[in-house]
This record gives sequence, structure tokens and C-alpha cells, in this order.
Amino acid sequence: MTTPPPTSPGPVPVPDPETRGLRLVAVLLALTVVSGLIDAVSFLGLGRVFTANVTGSVVILGFAAAGVPGFSVRHAVMSLVCFLLGAVTGGRVTGRYGRGSRRRSARLALAGEAALVGVAAAVAFARPDTAGTRDALIGLTAFAMGLRTATVRKFRVPDLTTTTVVTMTLTGLASESRLGDATHHRTLRRAASVLAMAGGACLGAWLVLHHGLGIPLLLAALASGALAMAASGRE
Repeated sequence: MTTPPPTSPGPVPVPDPETRGLRLVAVLLALTVVSGLIDAVSFLGLGRVFTANVTGSVVILGFAAAGVPGFSVRHAVMSLVCFLLGAVTGGRVTGRYGRGSRRRSARLALAGEAALVGVAAAVAFARPDTAGTRDALIGLTAFAMGLRTATVRKFRVPDLTTTTVVTMTLTGLASESRLGDATHHRTLRRAASVLAMAGGACLGAWLVLHHGLGIPLLLAALASGALAMAASGRE
């Protein structure tokens, strides 16, 4: 009786690069904390303007146009224009270099965000409390937030389609609660997103009040850089 020849092993499965790294849900929650930091810096330190939550900047533009003291039309317009330029850039970069890969898109956008916010931190340390510094920080942080938001939007992660506002997240949390339709969809994720925004804003406000603008911007840049290296394409 002859021994049958050994069967050749099948092809070794190649790990999907999209699965390597930190899940997108965790990355986006961390970025929501960074958004709170950035808005604390911009609103408290740059003349009552938002550079992450641009809905707030639209409202502030209306206040400033009506002549309400303490609000600047120029700063609000600068924030909006730079955010939109960042969003345009994010769309082009993602379309050209990140097509089909959420991991690559996330890493490119977050690397760009880290670089821009890092430059903003360097400017804040080098030339604090000047009009030119305020303009530079508004432009750099708003551009960075537009770049990131345009990229994150394409991921379509439920309840984390943007990391800069939580209006729809709060709406879903309330409307699907026990007092609403009681479906309780993604309650923990929604609550975590709201807490992340509030926590980032609280930390940013404390740092601005006690340590100036450079440290919270540096912390935001380091966080974005770390997330750029760690992000995967998995939800």
C-alpha cells in the first residue's frame, strides 16, 4: 500500500492592514476631546471665536455683525474661511491618497492636523499675547479642524460623523431614551462623545486660565500625532 503524497499547505492569509491599530471609534472619541481643547483655546484666548465648532462661529459672526461688544467680524470670518479651506484640502487629499482605505485617510489627516496644531503651539510659545499671534492661531487651528472634519465625515461612523459638534448626538441620546422612543441605540457611544467634548473643554479651559495657550495646543498636537500613528480602519 502506497502512502499518499503530503498535501501542499494552502496560501497563508495576509493580515488586512485596515485592521491594524486602534479602532476608529476610540480614535474619534479621543479627537472629540481634542476638539474641546481647541475650542477652549480659541474662545477663551483668541477673541471669543470657535475654530473647531464652526456652527458657533456662524452665530458669533451674526452677533458681531449686529455690533454686540466683544465679538469680531474679522475673527469669525477668518475662522470660517480657514476651516473651509481645510475642508477642501481634506477632501482633495482623501480623494487622491486615501481612496478605499480609511486607515490611510485617517493617518494622513491626523498627521496634517498634528503638524498644523504643533506649529500653532510653537507660535504661542514664541510670541504670546500679540494680535499677529491670535490671527495665526485662528488660521492654523481652524484649517486643521476643517482638514480633520472633512476626512472623518467620509468614515460615516454612527454618532461620530463629526468630532467637533455634539448637537445630533445629544438629540439621539434624548429622543431614543426611555422618555423618548426607548430604543436606546448606541447610548454608551453617544454619552461618551458628549463627555469627551465636555472633558476636553474643561481641561482646555483650565490650562488656558493657568498656563496660557501654548500648553493646551501642544497637548492637542501630541494627541493628534499619537492617534495618527495608532489609527486603524476598523470601526
